[in-house]
Amino acid sequence: MHNDIPGTQDFGRPVETIDRGGAGGMVLVCEHASCTIPAALGDLGLTEAAARSHAAWDIGALALARGLSEAFAAPLVAARLSRLVLDCNRPPDAPDAIPAQSEVFEVPGNADLSAAGRATRVAQVYDPFHAAVAAACDRLAARTPAPVLVTVHSFTPVYRGTPRSVQLGLLHGQDDRLARAMLERASETGWQSALNQPYGPADGVLHTIDRHATARGWVNVMIELRNDLIDTPEGIAAALPRLTRVLRAGLVDLGIDAGGGS
Repeated sequence: MHNDIPGTQDFGRPVETIDRGGAGGMVLVCEHASCTIPAALGDLGLTEAAARSHAAWDIGALALARGLSEAFAAPLVAARLSRLVLDCNRPPDAPDAIPAQSEVFEVPGNADLSAAGRATRVAQVYDPFHAAVAAACDRLAARTPAPVLVTVHSFTPVYRGTPRSVQLGLLHGQDDRLARAMLERASETGWQSALNQPYGPADGVLHTIDRHATARGWVNVMIELRNDLIDTPEGIAAALPRLTRVLRAGLVDLGIDAGGGS
């Protein structure tokens, strides 16, 4: 189905950085922004439904992240390949970094992947993505005394047949300051909101935050919005100002200059 030999595959450009000119006080990251599979890997043996499903990407997350990037004049680092190629929000040696099955969807192209094939994906996807995040963080640290890292995700309303009532999840690890400050304001959105739902640190979902924010002592939060709220342009248009207000208010409550407009 594909060649496992490192150095023989070209995955194209795995990451995009949108710079807003250095005005904002945060870096935004969207690890699951795309469902694109590079031609070198064929279709990974996926059905069409699986290739477009929430297992392949976070539906609506990139549009939401772009909107926040504009609102806060903040740089955005976004993955350009499906998380089924490699999940940039997992350590590269984690079993679910290159899953052979994601929820109910089988990924035949990831089954029995050789060590060489895995190394290729790490080198061509994980390494450049996290290098781009680190570079954006370095640029921000050089210009602001209180840097912030925010990662933007979405989640499916039904997981393994179980409906999820939470609409907005605010995830945190060691540093819960921004997550809790945002939760205090979340009632304004009308969304059912909670800390560390529908995932939490025990699920291994804070890799990017741990690597780039916790290690630097930065304020941070991982935003999870249920994807039925943002799976259409109309949904994005309705959700974006609500989320912007909550994030801005949370930052202000912590005494952090939110940057961008009002």
